[in-house]
Amino acid sequence: MGRQASSGAVAGAPRLILRLEGAAWLIVAAFFYWRLGGSWLVFAILFLAPDLSFLAYGLSPRVGAIAYNAVHTTLGPPALLALAAWLGSTLGEDVALIWLAHVGFDRALGYGLKYATAFGDTHLGRLGKPG
Repeated sequence: MGRQASSGAVAGAPRLILRLEGAAWLIVAAFFYWRLGGSWLVFAILFLAPDLSFLAYGLSPRVGAIAYNAVHTTLGPPALLALAAWLGSTLGEDVALIWLAHVGFDRALGYGLKYATAFGDTHLGRLGKPG
């Protein structure tokens, strides 16, 4: 068995599992958004809001990766959801679930967390590269 040089990206079955996990987060977040009676108009308006972090790439790939990763990790949405639930903020709960749905959607499509080298270099592989 030959060894492949690591690109810093997940490959094979683990990559598929991570993408399926993203799809699961999208479905779970959308389900609970529906169960809590959130507005689908608000969902549609805010769904792509995390992608505004792309604008930081105008400063540099490093700054862009930091900004993108800050809003495309699964750490923030559950923290916001817990805080919003504790405070009784339905708006906060809605935003957290929309945010989590977005992150799940991106992961399902293969958009991973970014490396500082270039926008297309992600933990799920190089964007545009099959596999």
